[in-house]
Amino acid sequence: MGSRLVGLALLCAACVAVPASAASLNASTFPARILAAHNVERAQAGMPPLAWDPALGNAAAFYAQQMAMTGVFAHSDRSKRRGTGENLWMGSHAAFSVEAMVGGWSSEKRYFKPGIFPNNSRTGDWEDVGHYTQMIWPTTQRVGCAVASTPRLDYLVCRYATAGNIDGRPVP
Repeated sequence: MGSRLVGLALLCAACVAVPASAASLNASTFPARILAAHNVERAQAGMPPLAWDPALGNAAAFYAQQMAMTGVFAHSDRSKRRGTGENLWMGSHAAFSVEAMVGGWSSEKRYFKPGIFPNNSRTGDWEDVGHYTQMIWPTTQRVGCAVASTPRLDYLVCRYATAGNIDGRPVP
C-alpha cells in the first residue's frame, strides 16, 4: 500500500493496514479474489465485468484505515469522493473470507427487483438492496477495495467508479 498508510499505521499501533492480517486476506490474492466475487454477481445480472482500479483501492485503504483508527463505521463524505460509490462491511477480525464479506452484499439480491432506482426492493426500502445495486450498477466500470483491521474487527471498503444508486436511473 502507499506510504500514507504506513504513516497511519504508525499512529495507530493496534491498526494494521491490510489486506494481509488474516490468512484469508492474503495481500497478493486480495484484488483478484474481491474482483472475482464482484464479477460473478455482475455476470449473473447480465452486466459487464468490473476492472480493478489501484487509485480507488488506495482511496478505499485510506478510508478503511480511518475507520479502524477511529472505530467509527460510517460512509465517507460524498463531497470528498464525487462520482465514486462506496460499499462498507465490518466484522470480527479474521473470521470472514473476502468472498464471505462480498457475499453479505450479494445476499441482498433476494430482495432486489429490476426497475427505476430507488424502487428496486421487494421490501420497499432501497437500503435493503443498496450494496447489491452498487455492485451490479450498469454504468460502473471500475472497483478498488481494501481492508483495515484492529485486533477485534476487519473493515472492508470498496469504491466504485462511476457511482451507482442514482435516483431515476434503471437497474435491470
